Amino acid sequence: MSGFTIHDLAGVIDARAASSGDVSYTRKLLDKGPEHCAKKLGEEAIEVVIASVESGGTREHIVAESADLLFHLLVLLKSRGIALSEVEAELARRTQMSGLEEKASRKPDQ
Repeated sequence: MSGFTIHDLAGVIDARAASSGDVSYTRKLLDKGPEHCAKKLGEEAIEVVIASVESGGTREHIVAESADLLFHLLVLLKSRGIALSEVEAELARRTQMSGLEEKASRKPDQ
């Protein structure tokens, strides 16, 4: 099992965001704005779904597409100035109760 974590990936994205768009795909994505980053995230989510339901979809394909999805999620968060720690705090808050209780407690616009 790899010692590479989602926090490591967030750090790589932070470092690459400080680079030039000439050498960094991350910087190019960020330069195109949050809307573009959101579109890329949506495309990657669809690719995970397709890989997961295809009869010929392999475990490796699902893993690869999932890695793309996590990368693009973190880029979108970066584009909106949202730290991974904020998402983690929300997850921690939600796991203080059962999933059904948490879902029922949400306001209609959440």
